[in-house]
Amino acid sequence: QVQLVESGGGLVQAGGSLKLSCAASARTFSTYPMGWFRQAPGKEREFVAAINTNNISTFYTNSVKGRFTISRDNAKNTVYLQMNSLKPEDTGVYYCAADPEGTFTEEGAWKSWGQGTQVTVSS
Repeated sequence: QVQLVESGGGLVQAGGSLKLSCAASARTFSTYPMGWFRQAPGKEREFVAAINTNNISTFYTNSVKGRFTISRDNAKNTVYLQMNSLKPEDTGVYYCAADPEGTFTEEGAWKSWGQGTQVTVSS
């Protein structure tokens, strides 16, 4: 399993920006697709974004397209989530995930998870 540690969460006003980081322990980081999920209070964890190993192919849930950007730096074993034009409905705990097998938009496909970082967007 890959050890993942998220950072960068916080409180921001609607319309603001945050950049989340996820540092991975594995020396084989560059071989894993990476993803971000989020969980709002009282709701199930949902897919947000994913990036392939080539740092070119990216995927987003519809609600964040055009506002969020996922990227990775394989030299630093880190994946990022740049979040712009934040909305109150983006509030939740954001989780980094690694190494999916199966349908990557499904939580159960991912083998490793971080502990999560809280993002709160005030109106």
